[in-house]
Amino acid sequence: MSAGPDAAWTQACLAASLVAIDPAGTSVVVRARPGPVREAWLARLRALLPEGTPVTRLPAGIADNALLGGLDLPTTLATGRPVAQAGLLARSHGGLVVVPMAERLGPGTAARIAQALDSGAVEVARDGIAIRHPACFGLVLLDEGEGEDEAIPACLADRAALHLDLDAVPPGALATAPPLPDLAAVLAVPADGPPEAAETLCALAARLGIASLRAPLLALRVARLHAALCGRAALEDADLATAVALVLAPRARVWPDDESEAQSEPPPPGPDEAEPADREDDRTGEHQCLDDRILAAVAASLPPGLLARLLAGEGPRLRSAGAGRTGAAASAQRGRPVGARPGDPRRGRLALIETLRAAAPWQRLRRGEAEARLRITADDLRIRRLVQKRETTTIFAVDASGSAALERLAEAKGAVESLLAECYVRRDRVALVAFRGRGADLLLAPTRSLVRAKRALASLPGGGGTPLAAGIEAAGRLAAMERRAGRSATVLLLTDGRANVARSGAPGRAQAGADALSAAKALAATGTRALVIDTAARPQDSARALAAAMAARYLAMPQADAARLTRAVREAAPPG
Repeated sequence: MSAGPDAAWTQACLAASLVAIDPAGTSVVVRARPGPVREAWLARLRALLPEGTPVTRLPAGIADNALLGGLDLPTTLATGRPVAQAGLLARSHGGLVVVPMAERLGPGTAARIAQALDSGAVEVARDGIAIRHPACFGLVLLDEGEGEDEAIPACLADRAALHLDLDAVPPGALATAPPLPDLAAVLAVPADGPPEAAETLCALAARLGIASLRAPLLALRVARLHAALCGRAALEDADLATAVALVLAPRARVWPDDESEAQSEPPPPGPDEAEPADREDDRTGEHQCLDDRILAAVAASLPPGLLARLLAGEGPRLRSAGAGRTGAAASAQRGRPVGARPGDPRRGRLALIETLRAAAPWQRLRRGEAEARLRITADDLRIRRLVQKRETTTIFAVDASGSAALERLAEAKGAVESLLAECYVRRDRVALVAFRGRGADLLLAPTRSLVRAKRALASLPGGGGTPLAAGIEAAGRLAAMERRAGRSATVLLLTDGRANVARSGAPGRAQAGADALSAAKALAATGTRALVIDTAARPQDSARALAAAMAARYLAMPQADAARLTRAVREAAPPG
């Protein structure tokens, strides 16, 4: 059995002990797919938690009322006065909330959870009634994402103290788990460490390229927890090294290079410099030596895979607020309910539960003591808010000219096939326009059939001139037809940008280039979202200029790997 996975499992067991000491104050990101390793770690964490610690599981797609709380409708109707009902976060006060598939958490839900983490309470206004519940809890974010597009929301990952990666731990390493520590005998957690400890952690965060101000604060908390676990009343180097390994190292974007830092150090002071400056340099040197000792200890304890990624400059996987968009949404008379609003039921669908919630707090004022009838006024009426996703059509405009056929047409077909699969997952309609010779042809009308799209792509011929303007205009006409049909349209143009056939069909690079830029500007004027993928062997200035005229994002094929292509298509899609 290799030493790396055993060290990673030992470190994960240590992290479980630290979370169990302070469950409501220490959140953790667990990068692991479902399996025995993850289940063993969760079981160990539950066994270490104090008896009675609430551990709740966040359901997928939880509504705001269930998450934050609201009115207890049956009790409110029975008593005639508003009675608050705690949500999932409030019921988790003092414990942990386990979030499966945290990479799929919606941005709104993630923001509400982050607000509760910051304030330690849930504050919500429902139907004019202000509700506040204490909600001091920790998170166990289970990250099962694949690739860069599926990652933990940045607002929650930044607030999680510990980041674990259990994917490298084989099931066989579970047999070497250390025994469960006796947390009942753990001493009180030391108060905030000395200023030197905070300065050291801040300096190490800066050297590791971490911009977050929370990271050194969380590292200081973890160092204090580790000192308590080891029975120490004051922080030592081992506590700081553990905090750096668990908190700072997974967030690092660079790893310090001793040789480069030595070359960048200022020259030693001359004999004529003042004595106070010498003492200040001595203190700075001591701090630098302490930082180096801690980094050396951390490097020795990190799993080899993690250290290799840091040396390669790969940072943490974070999802921005706009990632994962799957189409446009619009208000409609039918669709998915997303809440309620005051309104006339004759102009919408009555939201009965929300209407009763609005009327319940006022029943004591509206009815007599002996009256049991429920009184509802027009101001209480609520109708459902419905959203209906607009269909999206992705139009592939592919350069099949001689230059493309000689260079990158086969690779362009591979890129288009990868993008077709992404559109199929998002349930987009796809269309295929090819331009070569003297004009452009619609090879595939808008369809959801992935088989038809791949068949049309496989039969795409190559050769001839490059009528770039004709290709852009054909894609623009198809996009206009889709918009008139009530669908959103996105154009993905795959070309090297070197047009040599004008709009009239006559050869000539100068006129062809001018016509292509004119067609690109006309497409941008319609507001059509677009993405230009440069298929040349080397990035071309003509393709960049075309993307600028089209107000589109530019992506060069040599850097357009599958993950970047997927992300680019999602970003080019109409906003939800």
